[in-house]
Amino acid sequence: MSPRGTGCSAGLLLMVGWLLLAVLPSASGTNVTAAVQDAGLAHEGEGEEETENNDSETAENYAPTETEDVSNANVVKEVEFGMCTVTCGIGVREVILTNGCPTGESKCVVRVEECRGPTDCGWGKPISESLESVRLACIHTSPINRFKYIWKLLRPDQQSIVLVNDSAILEVRRENYPLAFQCDTLDNNEIVATIKFTIYTSTELQMRRSGLPVTDAALIFVLTVGVIICVFIIFLLIFIIVNWAAVKAFWGPKASTPEVQSEQSSGRYKDSTSLDQLPTEMPGEDDALSEWNE
Repeated sequence: MSPRGTGCSAGLLLMVGWLLLAVLPSASGTNVTAAVQDAGLAHEGEGEEETENNDSETAENYAPTETEDVSNANVVKEVEFGMCTVTCGIGVREVILTNGCPTGESKCVVRVEECRGPTDCGWGKPISESLESVRLACIHTSPINRFKYIWKLLRPDQQSIVLVNDSAILEVRRENYPLAFQCDTLDNNEIVATIKFTIYTSTELQMRRSGLPVTDAALIFVLTVGVIICVFIIFLLIFIIVNWAAVKAFWGPKASTPEVQSEQSSGRYKDSTSLDQLPTEMPGEDDALSEWNE
């Protein structure tokens, strides 16, 4: 062979070798990718099987809990409410369980909840007062800082004055003229209770404290006299029952004397009536005697 032919054949062999080297790695990469995908699918299948197994175990574990809830739901719990502690404004009341108490009692208090009545509570009384000052309180429940309080000074035929004090307690000094205050209790900007107070002067307070009214004195006098009379009558009856023999011996002769006198008077009346009823001379008797004499 010539040197030129030998060089061409050597070049062809090199090209074929490079082509083989390029084809083999791509084929091996494809196989590796397929193997990884197969392994991922296998893991996903195992994960799904494990998830199904866990779900079945969870369902089996949860089944008795549902049964317990159903069995607890079958117990009928009856609830009644106690009386509210106030007739107006805001107060509290008891929630009483009448069936299904945990200790087997017939009734048990479950909780204490808030109750409400009419907002207008009319005129109230101070919580404390002296000749110099008065302490007033708004209507509230615990906690005291839960509500908002608005104090007003009431004036006749004029608009009321809103005071700066926004606490539940207001201390007022007495003036030379009566004063009237109003407190509004608000919950979430809604008035739930309103109460008014009258602050008298020191002179008026002393007059109200001194002595009882005339009507009260008369009522006490009448009641005292009535009690004394009732006690006297009771003791008199007891004395008569205990000394009945002596009372009978004392009142016996006096009671019999009028009866004798009445019997005598009735007898005299009968005699007089019998004499009056006697027949008079018969008519015609004188005529018969005169004829006989002739």
